[in-house]
Amino acid sequence: MTKWIDITQTLTNDMAHWPGDRPFTYEVAATKEQTGSANVGKITTSVHMGTHVDSPFHFDNDGITMEQIPIETYIGKAKVIDVSSYHTITPEVLRDYNLEDVERLLLHTSLPNNPKRFPEEIPLLDPSIAAYLASKGILLLGIDMPSVDPITSKSLDTHHALYKHGIHILENLMLDNVSPGLYELIALPLRIAGADGSPVRAVIRPIKGDMANA
Repeated sequence: MTKWIDITQTLTNDMAHWPGDRPFTYEVAATKEQTGSANVGKITTSVHMGTHVDSPFHFDNDGITMEQIPIETYIGKAKVIDVSSYHTITPEVLRDYNLEDVERLLLHTSLPNNPKRFPEEIPLLDPSIAAYLASKGILLLGIDMPSVDPITSKSLDTHHALYKHGIHILENLMLDNVSPGLYELIALPLRIAGADGSPVRAVIRPIKGDMANA
């Protein structure tokens, strides 16, 4: 049986976080000795720590929240493509890849996977890719960066463009050691009522016979 590949950032107390955002912490809040029966852990975190999804409410007050997004969005066939030779990803770049019958697209960019260092700059996703991806029937865009927009962006143009075209967002994937090709994807968010995002456990499994022509 083909093994699943974990493409999730491990949540650790020393991982990087957005400047000004709440860092991730885990602690044993009550020990087995204290409770008499079990260790009980406690976490504090932003919902945008590590590998996570955004709901439209993250950047639009009228946008839907996590529990309103169909769970099928995050389960199914996905294609990984390598765009690491480009600093700016545009529709012209994406036209070089076969995206027919692809509903979930995962981009391996030039940003090295390093959860303990928050990048000052990341490759750029031109907002115009949203219309192109929608024309191909894509409903989920995953990236190995902390955002689909520049780190300093306040307008979040690519977030808004993707939402306008019905494309959901999955960020901070670990793709450095993943080969281009077709995979099964499971990236389930927590069912948090009213939430603007959620951490996920993202895993992929190669689809036999479909790992070429990426």
